[in-house]
Amino acid sequence: MACFQGLAGAALIALALMSTSAHGVDAAHVPASKQTKAGLYLDAREAYALKQQSGTTSLLVDIRTRGEVIYLGMPALADAHIPFVDHPPGTPWDDKQARFRTEPNPDFEFELARRLAAQGLGKQDTVILICRSGDRSARAVNLLTERGYAKVYTVIDGYEGDALTDGPQAGQRVVNGWKNAGLPWTYKLDKSKMYLPPN
Repeated sequence: MACFQGLAGAALIALALMSTSAHGVDAAHVPASKQTKAGLYLDAREAYALKQQSGTTSLLVDIRTRGEVIYLGMPALADAHIPFVDHPPGTPWDDKQARFRTEPNPDFEFELARRLAAQGLGKQDTVILICRSGDRSARAVNLLTERGYAKVYTVIDGYEGDALTDGPQAGQRVVNGWKNAGLPWTYKLDKSKMYLPPN
């Protein structure tokens, strides 16, 4: 029964993500933790399609930590990797979160602006942010919206997707997301796309 509930829950999430408007995922289907001030949402398949269609007139940015990108790969179409948060030197343990601590990347906004300018783009152009499952990208979108960026999308199911809440695969990210959708990704990282923190 628990397995069926887990699969049924996954099916409901997948159906919600497929119910889209002309501008991406319907905001009514976006969990509160993934909602943004900009209100621009894409699922992974839509992000892929938009990036293919827009080419160099948009910027697709993987905002996960360096460790996530190193060990899990990244979308092949990503223009850049700029962590929104990352692990500080020495990476202390966070008892409250039960994981290694992360801290905001102080270079995030500067590096994003630099990458946009290098592509001949600015704050009025399309930016697509992807993280693990859509929570961090929502926070990053809110920050950029406050800074005057006009068209910043969050990929609500992220690179790895959402985790099942019950059944034998509970906790595993097998519901949706870039990798689960079979979209192109790679372990081979291009140094020119990577965030290299200043020394």
